[in-house]
Amino acid sequence: MSREFEMSLMGELQFFLGLQIKQGLEGTFVHQAKYTRDILKKFNMGDSKPMTTPMSTNTALDVDEDGEVMDKKEFRGMIGSLLYLMATRPDIQFAVCLCAHYQASPRTSHRQAVKRIFGYLKFTPKLGLWYFSGSSLSLRGFSDADHRGCRIDRKSTSGTCQLSGTSLVSWSSRKQASVSLSTIEAEYIAAASCCSQLLWIKATLSDFGLRFGRIPLLVDSTSAISIAKNPVLHSRTKHIDVRFHFLRDYYEKGDIDLVHVVTQNQLADIFTKPLEFGAFARLRGPRRVTRGGE
Repeated sequence: MSREFEMSLMGELQFFLGLQIKQGLEGTFVHQAKYTRDILKKFNMGDSKPMTTPMSTNTALDVDEDGEVMDKKEFRGMIGSLLYLMATRPDIQFAVCLCAHYQASPRTSHRQAVKRIFGYLKFTPKLGLWYFSGSSLSLRGFSDADHRGCRIDRKSTSGTCQLSGTSLVSWSSRKQASVSLSTIEAEYIAAASCCSQLLWIKATLSDFGLRFGRIPLLVDSTSAISIAKNPVLHSRTKHIDVRFHFLRDYYEKGDIDLVHVVTQNQLADIFTKPLEFGAFARLRGPRRVTRGGE
């Protein structure tokens, strides 16, 4: 690179745009511990009660028209700071994106939800992304959906994540564009979104000379898998938008392999809804998606 670009040797990369990078023989750890401490101080959340999860399973956010109106500038500042933190904290993705829906007219209940996220950050300031040096370059994806999870328009939430070996490389939590008529449809649409991202990653890595066979896409809905594998089930899928049926095409072409995974091992579940601490910690930690320490 120094032959092509004017560069100066500044030593091993350790800090870049708020990202802290620690490299070792076992792998690379990317986190934002300093940035986390800074935003806790900025918004006077240093004395917040530490929380074990970013969102309570009893929390049901809605427009809350009767609630006290909050300062838009402060609320949007909080959301913006948290959105940047998601670069290394996929565990707060769902909670932050849900709170971001109410930036136009934030109420007391919305600020309380954001305050809980800050409480969780105080409890886990040093979590980040761990990239194991001995990890394989095999690809796999996880997709899940929370049917009609939004209380406002009853749209479902898609959660997807893609891993290279044991390392998380991409993730998403977003509300679906249309209202799903069934859980199967919501799961099918989420799987199509995950398939699209896997194909993009595959195409990108092919530029580096890497080749892949069938990429496993793990779904916890056997019905959604059956619809993708069996075109005979037309009567059950004719109401689903045609653009989502490319999932079936790429399965038949041999690019994607749809595999069933039990709900307890569905990593994408953490991107679709609030979870109790046991399930949340299991999905966040055991597969080393996140790791504590600096």
